[in-house]
Amino acid sequence: MTRKQRRLPKIVNRADEDEFYHQPGTLPGTIIIDADAPPPIIFLIDYNQTNFTREQIATPEECVPYLEMESISWVDVQGLGSQDILQRLGNVFKLHPLVLEDVVNVPERPKTEDYEDQLLFISRMVVAKERTCGFYSEQVSLILGKNYLLTVQEEPEHDCFEAVRSRIEKNKGIIRKQGADYLAYAVLDAIIDGFFPVLELYGERIEELEEEVIVKPTPQTLQHIYQIRRELLQLRRAIWPQRDAINSLIRDGSDLISEEVRIYLRDCYDHTVQVMDMVETYRELASGLMDVYLSAVGNKMNEIMKVLTIVSTIFIPLTFVAGIYGMNFSTEKSPYNMPELNWYWGYPICLAVMAAIALGLLFFFWQRGWLQNSVTIKRN
Repeated sequence: MTRKQRRLPKIVNRADEDEFYHQPGTLPGTIIIDADAPPPIIFLIDYNQTNFTREQIATPEECVPYLEMESISWVDVQGLGSQDILQRLGNVFKLHPLVLEDVVNVPERPKTEDYEDQLLFISRMVVAKERTCGFYSEQVSLILGKNYLLTVQEEPEHDCFEAVRSRIEKNKGIIRKQGADYLAYAVLDAIIDGFFPVLELYGERIEELEEEVIVKPTPQTLQHIYQIRRELLQLRRAIWPQRDAINSLIRDGSDLISEEVRIYLRDCYDHTVQVMDMVETYRELASGLMDVYLSAVGNKMNEIMKVLTIVSTIFIPLTFVAGIYGMNFSTEKSPYNMPELNWYWGYPICLAVMAAIALGLLFFFWQRGWLQNSVTIKRN
């Protein structure tokens, strides 16, 4: 079947999702449009070694003249909230029904698919939040053609492609001397490199939590540890299949990717492995923080129980003495019935004996080292 004979998939609104989405046997090419998805914004960058054009276009049809030129066109669609725009986008680029389905139905597992004259790469992009530990995550779809690259993002607010756009505009490096496959590599490499700033924030946050766990652990500390573990798991789920997808591009190859660009993809693959190693390391550190937190809370409880035990031990003999003198036996009946009650210095002597007992016990505990902290941790 040629591209002109392909039928575009049916596009429906999210409000109608319950009618078919959860039912088995849904037709291939069925697309779900999220009612809350932002409307698409289309940006076009067209360039060769000497000319450069960058503009925002209103309709997908405005791309057609550029696609017919001997230049490289990068069409960046930001947002998935318009059925009409997506339908016309599929008509302009002659997208296979399954391609448009994978692009629109999010989240999709990162993967790569070869459609002869088009190459689809589904990726997961993360962008660090400013001034907080966290990240924005969205799906980015790359459709590579002979002389064009179509990228489709979920949201228009955040991406990590500005450095690539700047390189094209300022003609830095070799990007304007290469084909669309090199542009696809540059975009994919920017997506992978976007994980590193996010992981740096998590590294700093884990260091802060280490000190907090040791010095002053609180229930909020435990919540932060759980939150970091969950978010690191999300990062792992995002980067793990991308490694396999990039490895598939390198191993299986494609007529749309040259041997030179395939060598660059090896470097991109190395970055994914490095990101995975960092994610696994931080996950182990977060799990270790959980053990340290439990140990710190247990040590704190032991210290509290030790203090209470010491106080109780000191007051046991004092309570015994006070209990004896609280019985109030009459000395008139017998000289053995607490004659100290008639002593002139009886009360001060009793208090002095009780103080001596308390000080003696404190001295005994001090010699044993029971009054010191059981664990002393010094941090530089």
